Amino acid sequence: MGSRMFEFKLPDLGEGIHEGEILKWHVQPGDVVREDDALVEVETDKAAVTIPSPKAGRVMSTAGKPGDIVHVGDVLAVIEDTEGREDAEKGVRRSAEALRQGSGQGPSAQRSASADAAFLSAPAAGALSERSESKGSPPVPAAPATRKLARELGVDLRRVTPTGPAGRVTPEDVRKHAEGREDAEKGDRLAAQTPGMPAAGALSERGESKGSIPLLDLEPLPDFAAFGPVEREPLRSIRRKTARRMVTSATLVPHVAHMDEADVTELEELRRRERERRAGRPGGKLTVLAFVVRAVLAGLRRFPMFNGSVDPFREEIITKRYWNIGVAVDSGKGLVVPVIRGADRMSIVEVSTAIEEEAAKAREGKLEVSDLRGGTFTITNIGAIGGTGMVPIINYPEVAILGLARVQERPAVREGKIVVRKILPLTLAFDHRIADGADAARFVNEIVRLLGDPAALLLEG
Repeated sequence: MGSRMFEFKLPDLGEGIHEGEILKWHVQPGDVVREDDALVEVETDKAAVTIPSPKAGRVMSTAGKPGDIVHVGDVLAVIEDTEGREDAEKGVRRSAEALRQGSGQGPSAQRSASADAAFLSAPAAGALSERSESKGSPPVPAAPATRKLARELGVDLRRVTPTGPAGRVTPEDVRKHAEGREDAEKGDRLAAQTPGMPAAGALSERGESKGSIPLLDLEPLPDFAAFGPVEREPLRSIRRKTARRMVTSATLVPHVAHMDEADVTELEELRRRERERRAGRPGGKLTVLAFVVRAVLAGLRRFPMFNGSVDPFREEIITKRYWNIGVAVDSGKGLVVPVIRGADRMSIVEVSTAIEEEAAKAREGKLEVSDLRGGTFTITNIGAIGGTGMVPIINYPEVAILGLARVQERPAVREGKIVVRKILPLTLAFDHRIADGADAARFVNEIVRLLGDPAALLLEG
């Protein structure tokens, strides 16, 4: 079979991921690659993964440079194909599977064979005539029948919100867009998550649509450059994911903050003594955070509502009967929250070891998606940097987060006398839909009690 040009497109990454940032190319035009050779390294908002070549051949061209954002369906490289399309399609599936494994995705999220066929049958990026997409834009994942329907209805596929597997546009998506129902349904979904917000179809007394948040008016930013020099930097990767999650949390969740202080004088004495004794051994650093994790676990057993989530669509509170504690880490590229799974089955030293390992992986950029999934409650600690307090934002879809500030020596009254004690400021931010202030106070009181009594804390199983 004669040679042909094979366009390798960014495969489905799973986990609702539709784009990634190019970090590094492992090949250049003219290079000869073997099947499964490293092709390009791409960072998503979940993790950095290396995409293997789906086939052997000569690289004729590459698309994008480090720092560029590429989307599912974008052509990444053109490879001279001498093996035929069938082998190439098998290679694409292997590349996509490697990506899913690198992103921690399980078999339940894998695409069906028919979905693969529909994705692979999409025309090349340059061959966009007779379609609703404009020439030169990347192809939208959609089956030929869906594309035909879009042409008949005059719908631009790029403007349609996909609901199919792997971000694929379905015929129903096209019909909804054509009938003008898509925006209304988005408003209804947001209304279901936002107390007091009217549905998109609701009308005011004057007949105006009430599909947006009342009084919310996002105006264009002023021209800052008119007042002096500015620098612009794209919001990418981890920072962009953090921004999206925080906006979601702050918009949908009614936050309440409860603040208190724990006297950790005795705990600090125990911690420092044991740290000296265990110096150089795994978990030997024994930071305050490890003890806080143990105290939080005890509190969650007594007040399980803080170990839950709210399902706004079913109007249900989901209480998890497992305890996976997320620990916020400054990775250098942005805030990430690796999860300590089964923390309730660990000793304090084991928790300390797990925190050290996950923090090291975060700083080295070696965290995998599986390290970030499954959390039920998050702790964030700015104490090592400084600060007398903080009001954290809940790590959605969790319902509570505990913020720690710096331990400081402060005067305190004990049995009528002024003494110097070591005080740890605590702030619990929680979802008011699942708990009231009294619940939060009792939960934090339990944490404070245990941190102030190391013997009781160590006896907690």
